[in-house]
Amino acid sequence: MMENNQIIEGDKIYLRPITMSDTEDIVRWRNQEDVRSRFIYQEDFTRESHIQWLETKVNSGEVVQMIICEKESNRAIGSAYFRDIDRVHNKAEYGLFIGESDCRIKGIGYEVTSLMLKYGFTVLKLHRIIGRVLSDNVISLKSAIKAGMVQEGLFVDDVCIHGCYKDVYMLAAINHYEE
Repeated sequence: MMENNQIIEGDKIYLRPITMSDTEDIVRWRNQEDVRSRFIYQEDFTRESHIQWLETKVNSGEVVQMIICEKESNRAIGSAYFRDIDRVHNKAEYGLFIGESDCRIKGIGYEVTSLMLKYGFTVLKLHRIIGRVLSDNVISLKSAIKAGMVQEGLFVDDVCIHGCYKDVYMLAAINHYEE
């Protein structure tokens, strides 16, 4: 599914390319209310929609998606991805989620974001990586900033979720590995 099948290793976690066998975990994680509530897209996730995502987005290279695994147990605990990869302007949107609730608020989001930014800049040769965070997701906002993203703006009433308008922070990082 990916050009580069490398494992990206961190201190507590490693990232590996997503496979079709991850479908059940992805669907289970994304349908948990505490995960879904942090996404702008909040529709139910199905096996069919995920397989279509893999076939049309990941296989085409428009998306690079990794599975987050604990090093100690090898347990898959979430996912991180670059979507809407734009090779004309060398940019993409970044996102992640921790699907296993016992792994949240342990600094894993910071570690994943740090690893993914470096991967995006050095392997994918992106120049700019953006992220969008709902304004009430303070933990993700702080984690992304700590990992090197900069808050570029706040879009007031940017999305309507369950009939309520929500603000969205726009974050970005520029490739500092380039010469």
